[in-house]
Amino acid sequence: MTYSVIIDPNAIHDIQKAIDYYDERQLGLGLKFETELNKHILALESNPFYQVRYEEVRCLPLKKFPYTIHFTLNDTQKLVIIRAVFHMALNPQAWSKRK
Repeated sequence: MTYSVIIDPNAIHDIQKAIDYYDERQLGLGLKFETELNKHILALESNPFYQVRYEEVRCLPLKKFPYTIHFTLNDTQKLVIIRAVFHMALNPQAWSKRK
C-alpha cells in the first residue's frame, strides 16, 4: 500500500530555511540535510504509520539531523501531508500557529 506525499508550502519554507542554515555553517551540509530528509520522505510512502504525537499529527525524527517531520494522513486518498519540518529544540507551541 503506497501513499503519495504532499508537502505543505509552510513545510517547504521550513526545509529551505534548514538547508540555508546548514549551508552557511559548512558548504555542502545543506545538501546532506536535504538528502537525509528525502530518504525519510520516501520511507513515508510505504510506512506512514508513526505514532500520533498531538491531535492528528504524526512525527518522524530524522536520524542524522535534529529535525522532525510533522505530518498527517488521509487514509481514504492515501496521502501523507507534510505540515512542518521543525528543529527538535523549537517549542511545540509553534505548531498552533500553523493551523
